[in-house]
Amino acid sequence: MNTLAVVIDRPEHLQLSHLHLPAVEPEDVIVEVEWSGISTGTERLIWTGTMPMFPGMGYPLVPGYEAVGRVISAGAGSSRRLGQRVFVPGARCFGEVKGLFGGSASRLVVPGAKVVPVDEKLGAQAVLLALAATAYHSVAGGGQAQPFTPPDLIVGHGVLGRLLARMNVAAGITDFTVWETNPKRAEGGVGYTVVHPDDDKRRDYKAIYDVSGDSALLDSLIARLAPGGEVVLAGFYAKPLSLNFAPAFMREARIRVAAEWKRPDMLAVNALLADGRLSLDGLLTHSEPAEKAGLAYQQAFTDAGCLKMVLDWRHHA
Repeated sequence: MNTLAVVIDRPEHLQLSHLHLPAVEPEDVIVEVEWSGISTGTERLIWTGTMPMFPGMGYPLVPGYEAVGRVISAGAGSSRRLGQRVFVPGARCFGEVKGLFGGSASRLVVPGAKVVPVDEKLGAQAVLLALAATAYHSVAGGGQAQPFTPPDLIVGHGVLGRLLARMNVAAGITDFTVWETNPKRAEGGVGYTVVHPDDDKRRDYKAIYDVSGDSALLDSLIARLAPGGEVVLAGFYAKPLSLNFAPAFMREARIRVAAEWKRPDMLAVNALLADGRLSLDGLLTHSEPAEKAGLAYQQAFTDAGCLKMVLDWRHHA
């Protein structure tokens, strides 16, 4: 059995390739992918060749951790059923071609325990579940006894920043600010204010959540903290981060790194969506058929108006 997959064989070089899939184990499912998202964070680093050495990193590889499709085969031990629509956070089923994260393909073989059933009504929006779970994890801490302080400043108004802001609004939190330097991304805030950092004079933020991925911002963010405040690094950073000690010392600043989402975060986000407390509307801005993956990746990484690009695999079953 073969799959058609996006393969990045070296930085800034992509092709669609037919790859052989492994034999299916009793715990596995085969998922016919309908849509996959392109990450402008981690996948951009893979594309440019600046991705830190994560386990599984190397070329050639199949990128993508935002796949949604239907189960077309379910092993007896998979706990899944035929026809179920599921979210797949990546796969490693491509033989010698690495899977980091392995979701951008027409068909995937993956353990049933790894996939997450999703509401039929979400359709292509379900590709956003990983980012929504990432936002939720940064605040909720993956099921810790006490959640973290919610953000009163969010740095960056891309998809992840918007999801954090929407979670604030869903929780009844209205006294917070979002920073965005690109005017193309400053629009679209519902229930909250988006400003350029130069227009914000506050220096008493208790919890600043940075989702910009800009490793040079740390000192400027610490300067905006109240005493005892916290900077949460919720983006993904390719370059080393550093800080000037004295300003951090004077504020007794705390710095926290938000880890990858866990399954409880995904289930919590599904519950928020089912209850109507969280919306994914307006976040998918662009879509291309999978055969135009090369153009889609280029636009996803260069067009500031492209919040989230989706590849449509439905004609590559």
